[in-house]
Amino acid sequence: MFASVIIDQDTKALDKVFDYRVPDKIEIQNGDRVLVSFGARMMQGFVVELKEKTDYDEKKIKNIVAKMDEQPIIKPEMLQLMKFMCEEFHLRLTSVLKLFIPSEIREGKIKELFVKWGKLSKSFSAEQIKNAKSQKKAVEALQNKARIKIVDLKKEFGQSAVKALIEKGIIEIEMERCLRKPFSSQQEDKKIILNELQKRAVESVGEKGVYLLHGVTGSGKTEVYMNLIARVLEKGQNAIMLVPEISLTPQVMANFKSRFGDNVAVLHSSLSAGERFDEWKRLFFGEARVVVGARSAIFAPLDKVGIIIIDEQHEQSYISESNPRYDTFEIAKFRAEYNNCPLVVGSATPSVDIYEQAKHGDVNLIEIPTRANGKELPKIQIVDMMNELRVGNSGIFSSQLLSDLANVINEKKQAMIFINRRGFSSFMMCRECGYVAKCEACDVNLVYHREDNRLKCHYCGKQYRALDRCPNCGSDKIKQGAVGTERVVSELKEIFPNVKILRMDNDTTSRKNGHEKILSEFRESKPAILVGTQMIAKGHDFEDVVLVGIIDADQSLYRGDYRSTERCFQLITQVSGRAGRSQSEGKVVLQTYSPRHYVYKFAANYDYKGFFKKEENLRKTALFPPFSKIIRILFAHPDENVVRDELKMCYNKLLKVREKYFDEIIYMDAMKSPVKKIKNSFRYQIVIRLLLKNSREIENEIFKCTDDNLKSSVFFEVNPESMS
Repeated sequence: MFASVIIDQDTKALDKVFDYRVPDKIEIQNGDRVLVSFGARMMQGFVVELKEKTDYDEKKIKNIVAKMDEQPIIKPEMLQLMKFMCEEFHLRLTSVLKLFIPSEIREGKIKELFVKWGKLSKSFSAEQIKNAKSQKKAVEALQNKARIKIVDLKKEFGQSAVKALIEKGIIEIEMERCLRKPFSSQQEDKKIILNELQKRAVESVGEKGVYLLHGVTGSGKTEVYMNLIARVLEKGQNAIMLVPEISLTPQVMANFKSRFGDNVAVLHSSLSAGERFDEWKRLFFGEARVVVGARSAIFAPLDKVGIIIIDEQHEQSYISESNPRYDTFEIAKFRAEYNNCPLVVGSATPSVDIYEQAKHGDVNLIEIPTRANGKELPKIQIVDMMNELRVGNSGIFSSQLLSDLANVINEKKQAMIFINRRGFSSFMMCRECGYVAKCEACDVNLVYHREDNRLKCHYCGKQYRALDRCPNCGSDKIKQGAVGTERVVSELKEIFPNVKILRMDNDTTSRKNGHEKILSEFRESKPAILVGTQMIAKGHDFEDVVLVGIIDADQSLYRGDYRSTERCFQLITQVSGRAGRSQSEGKVVLQTYSPRHYVYKFAANYDYKGFFKKEENLRKTALFPPFSKIIRILFAHPDENVVRDELKMCYNKLLKVREKYFDEIIYMDAMKSPVKKIKNSFRYQIVIRLLLKNSREIENEIFKCTDDNLKSSVFFEVNPESMS
């Protein structure tokens, strides 16, 4: 018997299977983690196929050295998923396998945690301790309790006394597995009776297929999800629930834990190594049946999946933009088909791509057009900031927003201020010579953070001293760029000094439980203002938020991307939906320098269908997705000459593909990436736009043109979320 093994090394040279002989004394199965001899080293590998014969000389085939786990660590479904992902997203085998198995398990750095308990031996005799006071007291404590933690016994009665009692056999040791719990708080389950639209939504989800739940903000989609999950749990099946932001996980977990208790596990990147290890093992062994988490939770090792739910389907975070690059929706679709179960995606602002599929019947559409509490959606007031400038207001806040904030504070309510830019200002520039502070490792402006008085790169994390003088000409005339969350908070504190003002962005939530602490503090403070980036824009449910202010709504509108208007509409609708979610009426103040842009007209009326129709017509005319396919091949290398030469070589090969499919390829060009350098790697790209006819065939041929032994790192993306 022979085994095809993937070596656990993520390099292009090892991106293939190697055959090993299975010794008679070892029982090997598909998915087993094994120890093998590779060259002069002992390495870890994964068995992906067992076979009777090998195509190689059997005399040269080495034996598997050892099996590393009692049972296969990769389940059959995940082996199939690995093949699918490698073909669909043009990924390496080992890159994909790393997504399935936490590094804590692969690297063996974390072990199960056990707690030592002490209990009295049944054969205990008082004669054994008659002259030892501390030992007597420890025994008396154990006589009053069935068992006590050894660490507590040592703390109270001394290490030597406890050690002596163990050696005499008076105290017996019990080892108990202890789970590192990432989520401890528990709340009472709210017994919510579904309204008619919610009931209809639950009933509309069949045994299989893809369903789009298009419900306005506050329509009660989460309650629909929980009812669907309860339905599959009753059948003995399991569920996957995905949310786009880690900041949403505490709130969703609180709801799910109150409904489903210890059946729920959480997976996301902010867990400690030990927590991730324990939660993954609970799912692997069936101790937890519902997984809640961000993008990576789609790889949860659950058997018998009965439903997969993706909340806020439109979110960019479901597309991985670092290696390995993949689309969570496509993986969820594969797992749903493999398990013969439904995939439900929900959003108040679905992506144009999936709504187009729903329009043509490829996806089942379920609509909830009203809020669960029966209240109207908050009114959106558009404020023209050009008018504010004309009357002498050059500040961050319009007079309307300041007036409404004052009213909120007087009524002891809450407000949220949205600005999708962190830091104090977006750049520092010399007014005399035009010098702009840039990162040495990345081709980007440095962002000024006043709290630390540092310039920071938001790509690589490097920090620099803030400018007081220009390093180029020596001038002290330094100008600051566009405002960020830090400056908004600073100015609000000056205007409203006695009000609790909180900030939520990547800087304030980087520590463990950072999101949860800020949201909890905001929930308990009245009056209060929460300032944040897009992590405050979706999913959060605060009863006393009656006002939302949108600063610089135009920021996402002019990004030179065919999706920019779609993202702008989505952000406005989502953040507006945070207001007026209980009995109080909500209001939104939207500040813009382009008040007549069509996106604001549709957003102010929550008219998704009108916006979709306009966007659909524009994209159909210009032949942008979903009416075409964009392929981006990104090359990166520390030596600019290397990356430029290899880009040129691949482009020349692609010219033959374009010639072959001249009518289908409508655009192809090679260029520098908009962000030319990140982490000291120069970045160039080839962008291709092709018609949908024969697109899969053309895509495979394009990929083959880059499938050489290149020095550059090459990333292959289809309809990328970002072209930067």
